This record gives sequence, C-alpha cells and structure tokens, in this order.
Amino acid sequence: MSTIYLIANKGRLGKKGQTLSLQIDENTSKVIFPYRTEQLVLIGNIDITTPALKMLMHHRINTVFLNKNGKFNGKLIFNKGKNVFLRQKQFKLIEKPEFVLNMAKAIALGKIHNQFVFMQRIRRERKVPEVTEQVQRVKDILEKLPNAATVDSVRGLEGAAAKSYFSSLKHAFVPDWAQFPGRSMNPPKSNVNAVLSFLYTLILNRVEAALETVGLDPYIGFLHTMEYGKTSLAFDMMEEYRVPLSDTITVSLFNLGILKEDDFREVYFSPEDDEFPLDIDLPEENQNFAQRKISGILLTQEGLRKVIPHFEKKLESKLMYNPAEKRLNYKQIIFAQARHLKRVINGEETIYKPFMVK
Repeated sequence: MSTIYLIANKGRLGKKGQTLSLQIDENTSKVIFPYRTEQLVLIGNIDITTPALKMLMHHRINTVFLNKNGKFNGKLIFNKGKNVFLRQKQFKLIEKPEFVLNMAKAIALGKIHNQFVFMQRIRRERKVPEVTEQVQRVKDILEKLPNAATVDSVRGLEGAAAKSYFSSLKHAFVPDWAQFPGRSMNPPKSNVNAVLSFLYTLILNRVEAALETVGLDPYIGFLHTMEYGKTSLAFDMMEEYRVPLSDTITVSLFNLGILKEDDFREVYFSPEDDEFPLDIDLPEENQNFAQRKISGILLTQEGLRKVIPHFEKKLESKLMYNPAEKRLNYKQIIFAQARHLKRVINGEETIYKPFMVK
C-alpha cells in the first residue's frame, strides 16, 4: 500500500473500470489502482467525478487536497476513530495541569533533542563558531527543561531553542543561492523555507491520520495552545519528526544539487486569487482588505515532483525503534508513537516518551 501524489494545474480524476484515472490532457493520463493505494494526495486544480469519489469511499482511501501552492485545503478521511471513551479521557486529562505540563515537556524534549543532534552534525561539518555557541545554548536549554514549572515556561524554552536551531541551520547549506535568512511561513519568503513548509505539511497530514486511526482527537493539544479549528495535538506530535523527515531532507536536496534555482517561483497572493492561503500572515501595515497583497517563494510543479520521492523514500527507511526492540520505518514509527500516546491517555503507561534520533 502506498501514497499516490497527483500534481496538475488542471486535471480530472475519474473512474475507469476498476481503476481511477487522472486525465490531464488528451495525451496525458495516469492510472491509479485502488487496492494498492493507502492515501491519495491531490495537488493543484483536479476535479473528481462522482463515480471516482464513490470508488474512493468504497476502498476507504484517505484523500488529501493541497492547492497548487502546496497549502492544505481539506481531506476525505474514512478511518476516523469511534472511541468516544478515549476522547472523553483526553478532555478530562487536559484539565489536569500536572499531566499537561509533563506532556508539554516530553513533546518539547523530543523536538529540541533532535534539533540538538542535527546542530552537532552541522558544527562538525561546517566548523562555524556561531554554531558552536548555539549548540551550547541549546544544551543549556535541555538541562533547564526538566525543571520548567509551567507550560508557558516550556514554550519559552522551546522557542529559544528554535531560534538557536534556525540560526545554525542556515550554515548547513552549501549553494550560495539556497536562501535561509530565518524561518518564515504563510507564505514562505525564501526557497529553503518553501521546501520546509511543504514537507511540514506532508508530515502533519501523516501524523494527523495516525492519531485519528488510533482514535485520538487531533484537536486536543498540550504544548500547542488549543484554538478553534486547529489540530493542536497533531502539531504537538509532529514536532519529533521535523528534523529527520524535513530538515535533513531539505539540506540534502540543496547540497546534492537535486533542487535547482528554477525549481522555485515568486508568487503574489491577493484575496481575488482562489489559491489565497486562508491563514496568511499579513504585516500590520497591510491589514486593509483592499490592500492585501503579499509575495512568497514556492516550489514549482517540477520542484514538487523532486521533493516528494525523497520524502517517501525517507518514510520507508528503517532504523532501530527501541520501544519495540526492532527496526521499523518512519511510517511505522509514526503509528507506533500514536499508539504509545493512546496507552498513556488510557493510563496503561505513565510517561510519554518522544521519538528521538541518535
């Protein structure tokens, strides 16, 4: 079973016998076999016929819709958990400050540890004094984290670690044209940020699907604040995968020459554009609706086609997963961690242990 990505500026997904067929133009089509498909990711303006939609429902194929800019639009999901009692426990636990604090610490620990490991690798390879200084700062943060008394304190430490991490990450890139002045999003302001944002979107969808499959409510978070419509728990649980499943891949794509300068495009967003990101960050001086226009750097279709295979290949790579005492690939680890969290919520285990790279 695999994830199939369909990318098209204008396409039509229909049913053809016992298969799905993406028709892009008179001479270009792609056949998808439902029994081999675990998930479908549609990127761009792709229409779906009613028979095709019925086939997706019949085979229970979760389908994710991203706009042509790689931004999440919505999804069809068929493995949503029905365990109301598990979700009831989530709601009760969110009212227990000690439990929330311990969960926030665990989530932050996984993220910061993985950042720290990658920063050490950058320090060894680049030998930049600034990175050495930032590594020490993050090491100090890791030592302070267990003693944090409030969730806000944990968030503060996590934010400080992220600042040091991104100050170091810019030194990992070899090509001069790989631009990373700092983390930016909604929309990304540089080519490196464009890749990071796209990969983070793919990771978030994977993590959210795993949480829903095991019956957890992805909206009830611990480290991330709960907001209307925000899958806070999915954002929490994706933190431990950002470095191994996005950041390291991004560095390799630039440094190995897989991505080229012409794999990116500058885009100007406006309310009239149907691809206008709903959660775009507008500067204060540009809040007037009539003046809403902002530029960003995004991957081209060819760039997306280069990034996706490397992400999928990484998901299939195996490494030792200590809790199971065997080698698992990243797809299996994401589900294993979701089940681990479920056991913690159920009281079968006392402490959540994040996935940490070596």
